[in-house]
Amino acid sequence: MLLAILRRLLVFPVPKQKSHSGAKKRIRRTGSGRFACKRRGRSHLLQQKSRRQKRLPRTLVPLGSNQQNLRSLLPYL
Repeated sequence: MLLAILRRLLVFPVPKQKSHSGAKKRIRRTGSGRFACKRRGRSHLLQQKSRRQKRLPRTLVPLGSNQQNLRSLLPYL
């Protein structure tokens, strides 16, 4: 029985998950293993934005529920 299961796994391997290509370009791992991404709205038209908006931290660490969603989008990151 066990030999039959092993033989079947060799013939029909479990498919690998694909990473989301858009998420790969925008999200990285921190040193502690959490996900981080750049904050939006800092590339252009900065003259009309408030000082607070421009001085917000550059990186954003998503909350716990979003971390789980990102883990499914990027299984190998």
